[in-house]
Amino acid sequence: MPLSYVGRFAPSPSGPLHLGSAVAAVASYVDARAHDGSWLLRIEDLDTPRVVTGATDIILQQLYTLGMYWDGEVLHQSRRLNIYQAAFDTLLSLNSIYPCGCTRREIADSVSGTLESQLYGERPYPGTCRHGLPEGRQGLSWRFRVPEGVIAFKDRWLGRMEQNVGQAVGDFVIRRADGIWAYQLAVVVDDAAQGVTDVVRGEDLLSSTARQQVLASTLGYSVPSVLHIPLVMDKSGLKLSKQNNAAPLDLTRPMEILQKSWELLGFERLKVINIEDFWAQATSVWVQRLSRANLHGIN
Repeated sequence: MPLSYVGRFAPSPSGPLHLGSAVAAVASYVDARAHDGSWLLRIEDLDTPRVVTGATDIILQQLYTLGMYWDGEVLHQSRRLNIYQAAFDTLLSLNSIYPCGCTRREIADSVSGTLESQLYGERPYPGTCRHGLPEGRQGLSWRFRVPEGVIAFKDRWLGRMEQNVGQAVGDFVIRRADGIWAYQLAVVVDDAAQGVTDVVRGEDLLSSTARQQVLASTLGYSVPSVLHIPLVMDKSGLKLSKQNNAAPLDLTRPMEILQKSWELLGFERLKVINIEDFWAQATSVWVQRLSRANLHGIN
């Protein structure tokens, strides 16, 4: 029997949700409801220097006002440090991680102008410490030892995708120099722990998918299905984000936020008068796989 659908939305509390994050939340929520599945909420608050006091409560209120009701308790990454440590210990026992003494500046200087950095927009780690710390160096971060080869996967929106993680990214950080567990490790561990079967998120995280899948496979986890939606851009062509001072959602107009998010997903505005009707009709449309949705594989 196939696994029941389990989706999730995982905002970081670095500020209130904006229109870009609302679009991702809407897609994630409606996909879960269209599959009669669970929709979990996870607060990714590991990056403590970026956490804004009170942001978590604001995000919960924003989602609730928009009619997005999560299943079960909210998971906070900051309360799961021992879980990430256990995964780290497993990787260490497998010789799949190693300490790295390189600074960001050194890595940037070493890969500047390389073909990989031009093709993928990444700064692939050149493997300086892969076979041991150079003499006189002290370990700062810990890196995952990426195996050779291409990782291929099907994105339900974009179709077949592939990436040679070693060339595009190199051995990536799973514990930062400041001691904070890296996003890549935490998200893989949490998705496995919560039984997540389907991940719906913004296209800015597409480049993380292959490395997350190879890390999950190394840890013996199942790999979730993925669907990456187009990003919302501002007037200058930059991704709408908290870092770019995107305006918080105006909760005095929840229906307008939902309708705008729906249109940005490629659908026509729904003829509804309240939030309950919006979700009922949006779910029906999503299930029908209408051509205006531009989806490759909703089932």
